[in-house]
Amino acid sequence: MDLNAIESAVVARGLALRGAFIATVQDGVPHAGDGREGRSVVLLGNAGPGMFRRFSEVRDPARERLDDWSAETVGALAQALGGWPLFPFQRPHLPFQRWAQKAEPCRPSPIGILLHSQYGLWHGYRGAIAFAQRLELPARPTPAHACDTCPDRPCLNTCPVHAFSERGYDVTACAAHLARPEGTDCMALGCRARRACPVGRSYQYEPAQAHFHMAHFRRVHAPRADG
Repeated sequence: MDLNAIESAVVARGLALRGAFIATVQDGVPHAGDGREGRSVVLLGNAGPGMFRRFSEVRDPARERLDDWSAETVGALAQALGGWPLFPFQRPHLPFQRWAQKAEPCRPSPIGILLHSQYGLWHGYRGAIAFAQRLELPARPTPAHACDTCPDRPCLNTCPVHAFSERGYDVTACAAHLARPEGTDCMALGCRARRACPVGRSYQYEPAQAHFHMAHFRRVHAPRADG
């Protein structure tokens, strides 16, 4: 099995191949159920709106969970390709953010989301496939990190409630804003701080996807009425 064949199968299922890496013991890749050790890991996810379009074609986003579709899709791919599936939403949590930085040219942005050199902040990871064999992988490019040369850092001064700062992310302030009428813009088009980043704007999520993710975030983090 080579990476090109894997990518063809992944794209046919509506996902994007998001890099790969050769695993070491320090990467904490779980063994397969039959005891096989993961020597190679391929990350799967989205870059731009393509994945969500596919999800919306086969499922009703208003009723179906993206995690369920991801589990079904990545699971089927893993079985067909001879590997085993791994997910960012399984417990205990797996270090997908660290794996991503090993597999692709990305590093954390000032607002915490991994900034990819091409896709900016408009990407995500829906799963991974581990393989017992060592795949032949191309050399990974190491471009300069865009945040290092961004003089204004608009992502840190665009949020209406100043949820992002050098100190970290104020989840409570963000969720409270989304629950108020003033949060309509972020709910409809996605996080304003995320949209302020100049990198990868051609990959920006479409309104339906932006609203889907923001609605999920609001459901999980909305302030309780009883305080």
